[in-house]
Amino acid sequence: MLYRSLVGSIALTVALLVTFSSAQAFDESKYPDLSGQWRRTATGQTRYDPSKPAAAQQAPLKEEFKAIHAASIANQNAGGQGLDTAYRCIPMGMPRQMSGTFPFEVLVRPDVTHILFELVIYSTRRIYTDGRNWPKDEDPTFAGTSIGKWVDTDGDGRYDVLEVETRNLRGPRTWDQTGMPMHEDNDTVIKERFFLNKADKNLLHLEMTTMDGSITRPWSATKSFRRQDKVRWMENNCTEGNTHVAVGQENYMVSADGYLMPVRRGQEPPDLRYFSPTKK
Repeated sequence: MLYRSLVGSIALTVALLVTFSSAQAFDESKYPDLSGQWRRTATGQTRYDPSKPAAAQQAPLKEEFKAIHAASIANQNAGGQGLDTAYRCIPMGMPRQMSGTFPFEVLVRPDVTHILFELVIYSTRRIYTDGRNWPKDEDPTFAGTSIGKWVDTDGDGRYDVLEVETRNLRGPRTWDQTGMPMHEDNDTVIKERFFLNKADKNLLHLEMTTMDGSITRPWSATKSFRRQDKVRWMENNCTEGNTHVAVGQENYMVSADGYLMPVRRGQEPPDLRYFSPTKK
């Protein structure tokens, strides 16, 4: 009995020491304060490069992807959704989910930084800063695998920049809501630098460079987010009240009176081969 009590006491002491050591290891003063709710500063339609209008992004698309994009826009102009999969409630994935359609928050720990989004079709991001290598057998995800490191750029003993690289992505993904396509091979590589504005600690900057098979060169953009004075989190549930119906590659809608209807002029109905003719 005495032996069991001694073993239990040792185990408890070790657990407490590990917990205390872990708590001591995380010195919050060494990291920038990224707490709170962040919203994009850019106005108008969300897009990859906020410095340019949504309709004039000047993306360095390869010719074949320019043609695919043009077809997507034509489909949207006719009432369809083009290549944009958001109406299906499929996660938008990286890099699009960092465009700031809805607010997010950042939780910093020594081994991982979490980015949590209000919009349910933005996947939670986990940026690992524990020195791990790239996984060899991990399933790809829309948000991808993100590995980062904290950097003290001015030598004051405090980290001020989070550098991140993201790989291992799955598709389909698009650059934006116009259906600007990304390459189907999903060999996308995204590099990011997060840092607070030195003159305004409530302004978060994100420098992003994306390499993808759909473009002729790496595409860079800077996004900025403002920390909110009044925090209000909403539930943005894509599936609730969604009237869109996807059948194969076609998009239809459910009318207010509950009937399937086309979304563009001349659209063919879906194949109803498995339904019996309606008796009147």
